[in-house]
Amino acid sequence: MEPAVSVDKVREDAEEYFRRGQYYCSEAIVASVRDNIAPEMPEELIAAASGFPVGVGRSKCMCGAVSGGVLSLGYLFGRTGPSSPTDPKSVRTLELANELQQAFRDSHRVLCCSVQTKGMDMASGEHKAQCVAFTGEMAAKTAEIIAREADRGAYRKVG
Repeated sequence: MEPAVSVDKVREDAEEYFRRGQYYCSEAIVASVRDNIAPEMPEELIAAASGFPVGVGRSKCMCGAVSGGVLSLGYLFGRTGPSSPTDPKSVRTLELANELQQAFRDSHRVLCCSVQTKGMDMASGEHKAQCVAFTGEMAAKTAEIIAREADRGAYRKVG
């Protein structure tokens, strides 16, 4: 399967899922990647993303939008069985995950949800708007990485 990736559509759908309250950040990214790039992705992967919102289980640690992107990249490029740490799939997936989190850091300095939301009321429009934007940003970056890797022939065919 060679995915035709629309980065804008992945971003828009992820933002809309979050904005409408259908999914949190990490779930919205996984669902949008599934809808737009990897329809063979099991719905259970969305469920696997359910523990990451609000900085992993509401701990306000790593931004859930980054987590959702990393989960999607791991599904598409990661290894599926035991191997050595030098397994090319393992090595490459770690590089891609690092690229994604570094893009977030480059834009926002830190991954920490508590720093990003400091002084915000969690129920406020300001907080939700920021999280919708982070979700869209990370969905788009995830889609860009997937598209680039697909062009290189690195996309893992599944299903």
